[in-house]
Amino acid sequence: MSYSAGAAWMEGKVIPVSEAKISVFDWGLTRSDITYDVVHVWEGAFFRLEDYLDRFMISMDKLRLDVGMDRAEIKAALVELVATSGLNSAYVSMVASRGTPQIAGTRDPRACTNHFYAWAVPFIWVIPQEVAQRGVHISVEENLRRIPPHSVDPTVKNYHWGDMTAALFNALDAGYDTTVLRDTDGYITEGPGFNIFAVIDGKVLTPRSGMLEGISRKTVLEICVDLGIPCAETDISLDEFLSADEIFTATTAGGPVPVTRVNTTILGNDTAGPLTAQILQTYWDWHNRADLIEKVPYV
Repeated sequence: MSYSAGAAWMEGKVIPVSEAKISVFDWGLTRSDITYDVVHVWEGAFFRLEDYLDRFMISMDKLRLDVGMDRAEIKAALVELVATSGLNSAYVSMVASRGTPQIAGTRDPRACTNHFYAWAVPFIWVIPQEVAQRGVHISVEENLRRIPPHSVDPTVKNYHWGDMTAALFNALDAGYDTTVLRDTDGYITEGPGFNIFAVIDGKVLTPRSGMLEGISRKTVLEICVDLGIPCAETDISLDEFLSADEIFTATTAGGPVPVTRVNTTILGNDTAGPLTAQILQTYWDWHNRADLIEKVPYV
């Protein structure tokens, strides 16, 4: 059986990803009543798997999802999935869905049987590599605002992308690669699939609220501490953001990526800044740290 296009773990079995299916009545589909997380495998090893599992377990708890599997069983499923797939570098998603209600037409979430599934495909770059190499061109969405935290908790990884998708259309139509949204107070939050950082007066800053607390974001902050680079989580206004010396994104699917243009502003002579380059190099170097990786026992 070939898993070159990817594999899925569903109901205790590893299958080709093309065969993975959920019910059309699943509330994960019909109501976005679902949480997920994504860990990556790089050159035969999971990177920070325990951190991703930590966040996934917290997300399930916040949404009152019980998939009938404990942390060890979920981890074993992910390892089995990748080991069976044979993928050396992969994008691996773990998902907990509310499931299908046992009573037709009910609005009671307790009537649903929650379930877990996972899938792995060859490594995905949120920012295409050719774009990352020349530097990302982003827009700051002018009119739309990020869904407020008191409506949807952004620290629980979710599929509520209505705001991001609409902002992406605006950015792409205007010729940008991607976009960043602000919150209802006008502060920078995040982009579609990535956290954002700004280097201002030699200090690496990232938003403190209104966004997913990314594991790659956590890694960047730890790198800054390790390298002695001042860093902080704080509110970042639009004016501060547009006047930054350097800007970069950070995501599981590609790590730190330099931003060279924001709206009509060109940063650093249209090239990656020195702190961004240093952090990017260190991020990939850390993929060789024994305390951060877990090698896949391939079948």
